Amino acid sequence: MPSIGIGVLQMSPEGTVATVDYALRAGYRLVDAAAVWMNERQVGEGLRASGVSRDGVFIETKVFPTQYGYEKTLHAFDVATRKLGVDTIDVLMLHQSAPWMFDQTLEAYRALETLLDDGKIRAIGVSNLTGQHLDRLRFTPEAPDPEA
Repeated sequence: MPSIGIGVLQMSPEGTVATVDYALRAGYRLVDAAAVWMNERQVGEGLRASGVSRDGVFIETKVFPTQYGYEKTLHAFDVATRKLGVDTIDVLMLHQSAPWMFDQTLEAYRALETLLDDGKIRAIGVSNLTGQHLDRLRFTPEAPDPEA
């Protein structure tokens, strides 16, 4: 994972295309996107405009809680790859905690594991989760206890 990247939070569609294009031409190799930011399509346009090979760019995007649940998360991946214009995503993350719908959060994480096992994503991540939320995700009865 490159140590320097560009995020596209709160960018206009036109600004996203231009920023991603410019950043990649300037040597950036990580682009951080998210479904809820509604500019994944423009990230893909910027990638293609830059002329930089997809293999040389690390793409990270996030699944929003409205997309949590096993099937919904698999669908969110399909939507993201279509919008980005790529076959794989380097890191797909759960965007934020949703403790009021923990079952769907757990199922979303399981969908990420399936995508990882299938080679459709290279890594799984979480964003904006507290330690308490991570512990709850990690130590559910269905998940193996790493201390065992």
